[in-house]
Amino acid sequence: MEKVEVHDSRNGSNEGSGEDVEKWSSSQEVRVESTSATNYVVDVEAEKRLVRRIDLRLVPASMLIYLLCFLDRSNIGNAKLLNSATGDSLVQVTHMSNQQYLIALMIFVVAYTIFETPSNYMLKKFRPSRWLAFLMFGWGAMTMVLGSVHNFGGVVAVRFLLGMFEAGLFPGIVYCLTFWYKPEERALRVALILACATLGGAFGGAIAFGVGHMNGAQGLQAWRWLFIIEGAPSCAAALLTFLYFPNFPETETWLSAEERELATERIKGVASLGHDKIVWKEALETLTDWRLYLHYLVYISISVPFSSISLFAPTIVSGLGYEGLNAQLFTVPPYAIAFVVTVFVSYFSDKYEMRSWGTFLSLVIAGVSFLIQGALPAHSFKARYGLLCVAVAFSFSSIPPLLSWLTANLRSTGASTLAVPLNVSIGQIGQIIGVYIFKTSEAPGYPTGHYTNAAFLIEGALVVLVLRWIYTRRNNALTAGERVWRL
Repeated sequence: MEKVEVHDSRNGSNEGSGEDVEKWSSSQEVRVESTSATNYVVDVEAEKRLVRRIDLRLVPASMLIYLLCFLDRSNIGNAKLLNSATGDSLVQVTHMSNQQYLIALMIFVVAYTIFETPSNYMLKKFRPSRWLAFLMFGWGAMTMVLGSVHNFGGVVAVRFLLGMFEAGLFPGIVYCLTFWYKPEERALRVALILACATLGGAFGGAIAFGVGHMNGAQGLQAWRWLFIIEGAPSCAAALLTFLYFPNFPETETWLSAEERELATERIKGVASLGHDKIVWKEALETLTDWRLYLHYLVYISISVPFSSISLFAPTIVSGLGYEGLNAQLFTVPPYAIAFVVTVFVSYFSDKYEMRSWGTFLSLVIAGVSFLIQGALPAHSFKARYGLLCVAVAFSFSSIPPLLSWLTANLRSTGASTLAVPLNVSIGQIGQIIGVYIFKTSEAPGYPTGHYTNAAFLIEGALVVLVLRWIYTRRNNALTAGERVWRL
């Protein structure tokens, strides 16, 4: 396929000489996509209107779904401490030891890893709306069932099933974005969706604070009410997802015939199409593409703090002098700040085509923040809490540009279908590590947890620099007309 692009110069800019994907001209207002058989002219204004329609249909729905998913995944961290002063917390009622609690956390990650990649193939086979609705109802139901368990065995079994259903959501949504948006359009959308994890953390703490006052209502401990209340919305929203979530741009009836054609033609050559078939050759090339494993290594690095923060935020905050229900309430500000920072970093990563730098700077800032937290005295509560806010914010903000950078450098449908879930699945190695680094015996300072997070984040930042150097060298070696690697 031969592709000629001419854009309005006000639409954006590129990062460095290696990013000169498009030639800019202020005198042109259309982009011409040409193939050997047909010429397709894209009207810039029509394209903008179409992208706005896609945004209104896809992004808010994805944000809500991921918010519910994160709530149901991480609420076990709130349940662990909820009403512990009266002996009514999850671990106290089920008589779990600290080691058994960690196993319950890890079994979720194991299931998540096993089912993530197969789930992406099912999403393509059964269509996103149907598959995501099925997953939502499954994890919502499992969250509610978790409110009825009475022992360690029950917690482990339900957490495994919860991980099985949640496994396909995030890589599935990121994959969906690849056949609706061009690479330079994705980082901000991914950020808005991922930032809902930070909102989930904030809402989770606030909800737990309120539900904590329901302890004993109808003869149930508050942590049981927490699981029931947070699981029910996912089950209800599954029906709306089934009816309204977008599938593939070439088949959607809410778009006119002209809009479907534009939605399909505008991403040809730069993104995957929903109807493209997956072939073994593409899968094999993806599995043997060594530079992708550097992307996976960075994702492992960021998954360590992502896991430890998500699961132990109330525990970390309780080590800062906030106890009881206040420990739930003071988890809200770090996540609220993270939402703003994540969207801000991702906006500029998209706008200036600076995915690698957005990822690198976020990893460094978060790593240094964790490093200082580990070095501060345990009684420096205010300083450690302030640094926790910074560390949480920039840990989350590194993920959207990192995922956008990966998907921008996937050249086929097979690569997108396989590499995105592989990236998240392999990243579960980091999530397993994150489960074990905040040791109860080290309260209230938790130096091992903070130093481990810092080490992985700084190592990830160094790998980002290596990846950027590799892509820059590849771009410098290209001949005229060859498709460049995104930075």
